[in-house]
Amino acid sequence: MPPTAETTDGPPAAGTTAVPHGFVPAFEHEVVSRLQKISRLASDGGLDEAVRLVADCIASGGVVHAFGTGHSEAFAMEVAGRAGGLIPTNRVALRDAVLLGDHAIEELYGTPPLERDPAIADDVFATVPRRDGDVFVIASNSGVNGSIVGVALLAKEHGHPVIAVTSLEHTARVQPKHPSGKRLSEVADVVVDNLAPYGDATTSVEGGPDVGAVSSLTSAYVAQLITLGVTALLAERGQEAPLYLSANIPGGDEHNRVLEARYEGRIRRGA
Repeated sequence: MPPTAETTDGPPAAGTTAVPHGFVPAFEHEVVSRLQKISRLASDGGLDEAVRLVADCIASGGVVHAFGTGHSEAFAMEVAGRAGGLIPTNRVALRDAVLLGDHAIEELYGTPPLERDPAIADDVFATVPRRDGDVFVIASNSGVNGSIVGVALLAKEHGHPVIAVTSLEHTARVQPKHPSGKRLSEVADVVVDNLAPYGDATTSVEGGPDVGAVSSLTSAYVAQLITLGVTALLAERGQEAPLYLSANIPGGDEHNRVLEARYEGRIRRGA
């Protein structure tokens, strides 16, 4: 007689096990408590230095260059080229060294990861359409990879202010991978802590390592708070921030193209 669901030993059949939900309040607490801390920081003026740097840059006709590697590229996407965001922004990525430089596409998939290679920083930086007065905003949870630190150092050497968004807890516990021996937080003019823990993951689930990384969520929140702060500060000065409308609403494309034309050759919008 074939075994039945009642008599079969071993794990339940696929599709019969109830999905557990106990992790939801735990992860919610990890995320929300950090966002609340960042909110208090912003309300108490903790982001003002970053806001002023970006606002002054835009008011003087400058462009903000946002750089991140790995999952921190999501931060750069929050800064550059999205609805409700500032138009004079440029997203910088490792693949620019392939698309706009002389590197082979295979290098993007090499081992160790290209983001750890300090030598790539020169070639990435060379692709940036920068001018005097531009600001660099660089995100890295660990803050130690060679490309990240290298681009930050080059920006500083060329007179550009650097704003860093990083995990101060994580970066303090790992060794820099750049020959300078420096961390991103030690190079930047302004440092914003994304409050991610060491290792990024926050929530325990029985039977394995922690899951539920938070750095992408907290860093995106920081990016939006800076954008809001810049817009509000410029308004206080009697200036209107050049902001994107959604391209998916009537008139969005037309509005955006008019403002993008002011920065022709200085901002890039790729796929």
